[in-house]
Amino acid sequence: MIAAMTTTELFLVAMAVIFAVPYLIWRLGRTDYFAPLVVVQILTGILLGPGMLGRACPELYAQVFDPQVVQALNGIAWWAVMIFVWIAGIELDLHQTWRHRRESSLTAGLALGAPLLAGCAAGGVLAMSAGWAGPGASTWQFVLGIGMSCAVTALPILILLMEKLELLRQPLGQRILRYASLDDIAIWAVLALILLDWTRVGRQVLFLVTFALAAIAVRRLLARLPTTDRWYGSLIWLALVSLAADWSGLHFMVGAFLAGAVLDADWFPQAQMDQLRHHVLLVIMPVFFLSTGLRTNWTMGGSAVLLAAALLLVASVAGKLAGVRLAGRLLGWAPGESSVIGWLLQTKALIMIVFANILLDKGIITAEAFTALLLMAVASTMLTVPMVTPKLRRLVASGR
Repeated sequence: MIAAMTTTELFLVAMAVIFAVPYLIWRLGRTDYFAPLVVVQILTGILLGPGMLGRACPELYAQVFDPQVVQALNGIAWWAVMIFVWIAGIELDLHQTWRHRRESSLTAGLALGAPLLAGCAAGGVLAMSAGWAGPGASTWQFVLGIGMSCAVTALPILILLMEKLELLRQPLGQRILRYASLDDIAIWAVLALILLDWTRVGRQVLFLVTFALAAIAVRRLLARLPTTDRWYGSLIWLALVSLAADWSGLHFMVGAFLAGAVLDADWFPQAQMDQLRHHVLLVIMPVFFLSTGLRTNWTMGGSAVLLAAALLLVASVAGKLAGVRLAGRLLGWAPGESSVIGWLLQTKALIMIVFANILLDKGIITAEAFTALLLMAVASTMLTVPMVTPKLRRLVASGR
């Protein structure tokens, strides 16, 4: 029956599966405490990928996810993640960060630097074995890419989790956002360094210079437009900057982040921005999660991938907690604060998956390394709420 379906019908079957399966698991399994719907969607993407469904039912997998269907899904996934990364860029609040620059820079630096070093050490271990570094990677690119993957904090998911914990609008929540915002800038700067292509460096310099000049003009133009027109103008700007970044040899998602980072969040009503983020997560990001799952690979053997994921998880968690604890001691935080902040900054899903997708696209990591990073991102995000909730209760009970 499936073999007789048209490409359009197979595409709609895939879309029905993408939305139905994770929702039913999340709702019927009541997983929200340790696995929000976003995490369940990512896990479902892995289950529907070639390493799981492809092995269990290869004929069914090949029929449903044929090349034409996958190509259509990838197009939706590209646009979905571009909008999501663009929103993350817009929501960077550097004004508050500058106002508290000593505390913010010290904490953000240690929260990023410690897991980066631990992740680089883990990357060095993986680099000694064949099958993890991609064909297009120098050793330093692979090691730094793995290290930064362990250091990433997913700002959009952090916002969602803090909303759930009723922490987002509290002073502690605003501090955490400042730390994550600075780390977000560093993440994309390091990614640009990793992707620097000396054979196309002229294009990349031209892109950066042109982008800087165009950003000045676009900012002046958008500031004069009414809100409705500003949304349309910003989306056109997003598409053009992403195209130019991809043409230069950087990834289109780097362009998407830059396109948002130069815009002022005050230009867009907060309620509308929150709704946009919610609707993007609801309507089109599940396609990106499925597309991500289709890229996982277990050909080296499940045990090797799981061991690599465990190594990366230990480096990520231990490094982040150690860095934030040191910051807490230097800044004289109240007891318990560093633990809450460290675990919340541990949230990785989405932005780390975006980061790892770019590394895979550019041949810096293999599909096996990508799978290990994906599992690490999911596990670290699933740990966040169960670990933070009791610690937060103790902070509230003690009046801190």
